[in-house]
Amino acid sequence: MEAERVREATDERARGQEAAQRVRAQADRTAVEIVSEAQRDADIIRGEADAERNAIFAEAFGRDPEFFAFYRSLSAYVRSLLGCYSRLVMSPVSEFFVFLKSDTLAP
Repeated sequence: MEAERVREATDERARGQEAAQRVRAQADRTAVEIVSEAQRDADIIRGEADAERNAIFAEAFGRDPEFFAFYRSLSAYVRSLLGCYSRLVMSPVSEFFVFLKSDTLAP
């Protein structure tokens, strides 16, 4: 009789572990689906934002090409000086330097 109870208990534990494993597998699958959908939505939103940014840049370039060239030049300076020990050596007659030239000194 004791052996029968031990066998029933073992069977019950096995069924419980099997059910727990099914629940965990379903939860893992749901988590992967949710993360995948979120990544897809984020990629769509990022693409739409990039398109809007490009449209704004195109419009700005059309309105004032000189300002847009100035903005792009400053962006290039920022990218080239990203390191903590960055130095930039250039000729004062280079095109890259043209926007930093000034005839007057700031007070």
